[in-house]
Amino acid sequence: MRVLIAPDKFKGSLTAAQVADHLATGLATAGIDTHLLPLADGGDGSVDAAVAAGFTPYPVTVAGATGLPHYGRIALRDATAVVEVAGICGLATLPGARTAALDTSSLGLGQAIGHALRHDPTRLVLALGGSASTDGGMGMLAALGFTFHDVAGRQLRVCGRTLPQIHTIDSSRTVNLAGTEIVVAGDVTNPLLGPTGTAAVYGPQKGATDADVRFLDAGLDNLVDAFVRSGYPHAREIANAPGAGSAGGIGFAAMLLGARMVSGAQYFLDLLDFDAALTDVDLVVTGEGSIDEQTEHGKLLAVLAERARPRPVVAVAGRNLLARHHWDSAGFRHIYALGDYTDRDTAGDPHLTGELLTRIGHDIGRTATTSNTKTLVRTGTRSTDV
Repeated sequence: MRVLIAPDKFKGSLTAAQVADHLATGLATAGIDTHLLPLADGGDGSVDAAVAAGFTPYPVTVAGATGLPHYGRIALRDATAVVEVAGICGLATLPGARTAALDTSSLGLGQAIGHALRHDPTRLVLALGGSASTDGGMGMLAALGFTFHDVAGRQLRVCGRTLPQIHTIDSSRTVNLAGTEIVVAGDVTNPLLGPTGTAAVYGPQKGATDADVRFLDAGLDNLVDAFVRSGYPHAREIANAPGAGSAGGIGFAAMLLGARMVSGAQYFLDLLDFDAALTDVDLVVTGEGSIDEQTEHGKLLAVLAERARPRPVVAVAGRNLLARHHWDSAGFRHIYALGDYTDRDTAGDPHLTGELLTRIGHDIGRTATTSNTKTLVRTGTRSTDV
């Protein structure tokens, strides 16, 4: 039997590569041959997944979410560059994990893009999950040569706090992106503005109070007006497009640059050569930190399960809230949850999480070697069975 291990990260605990390694260790004790393909869906961990799939990492020093120097990395292979918000200027880069809803920016992302462009890529993939700012992509654009001015012509600092002051935008000295395809990989479909916009829906996750949400939404509306005044007549149309509200409005700014929006799950499965990895595979083992009803609706694991058909897929989760009668429709023949193996909270305990994943890998492998694949995926096992 040959098993493909293709998990996402267990957020806050283990990277996708670490999850795969622990499962593979457990499967190996049962004599199972495995191939590892750590995955991502356009959120945090996307650069790590690309590197694990053969992309070359390049270290970069950029501005973190609050402007302090931050050491991150980008990934390149052939003519494709992957740059992610989370590891560059996302929530993880906040000093002391203290949110700053009005004073964070996407400046570091633009600086990382600048580093990537030095390698002359023909395709630039932006992974926008895990952002810390709501600046409409103002910071990213500033790093690429845009300048933002108030009504008196003074150049503004780039962050959410200055959005209401923007009157005109100068794009006469911007980086030349001709010949570079820009792809935004993600699953956020929110527009930029309004009750379903980026400030209202995602602002509170970044520390925004109700007053901050109103301030930021009005500021983003002003940003759109400023772009219209400054030679971007379609800015309002772009602001209303699905995905414009991704990553605090970075999606809006990227689309102004000509980016196209794609499903993060589908795109990264293609980028990481998932279909090729399925060759001669008898069983796919995947996983992520939490599986619930949302997993069925276009999330990475369900997309993977559909593409893996007719091969059976077994999922592993830190927490499973998906009812048993939904497993088949989500594409899973069985779901193992860490909670079935311990009463302790594993979310912030990487060591315990790793131990349990190894045990689960062993359980999957033992069942596979003592029965056939059909029995494995039809009945599954629980910790109480072993």
